[in-house]
Amino acid sequence: MKLTHSVKSASYNVLILGLLLFLVLSGCNIYVDEKEGAVSTEPSQLSRDIIGTWILVGTPDEIGEPPESGGRFKFITDRHWVITHADPNTGEVIYHHGGTYTLKGDEYVESVDYASENTNYLINNSYKFKVAVEGDKLTQIGIGNDWNEVWKRAK
Repeated sequence: MKLTHSVKSASYNVLILGLLLFLVLSGCNIYVDEKEGAVSTEPSQLSRDIIGTWILVGTPDEIGEPPESGGRFKFITDRHWVITHADPNTGEVIYHHGGTYTLKGDEYVESVDYASENTNYLINNSYKFKVAVEGDKLTQIGIGNDWNEVWKRAK
């Protein structure tokens, strides 16, 4: 009797492990609700809202209008981010870097996986932010870093 219970338990564990492996290999994202502790395949509203193309418009203390040309753009997908900054006069790329990110609640952590020559010192570092999206405005407040930025959704 005890042997049968162990076999059933082992089969159940293999089934769960196989299901998790399938989800990982199929590219399905798994989200954890920090407040409820629930696991879901549905992203939070904030994780849906941050996806897009953004242009830097200032800091929380001083918000301006997007530049007419050039400027700093941020692109965010469901797993990756990238920043490209172009000279508004020449169109030449000043810097470019990006990588992957995690989002738990409103804590957003960027890992820098690649960078242009002038920002390659960022590679293999991670930076924490508290993020919020209100309408077409994304606000990132640095946690342990000085990057406090306001982005406007590019249209």
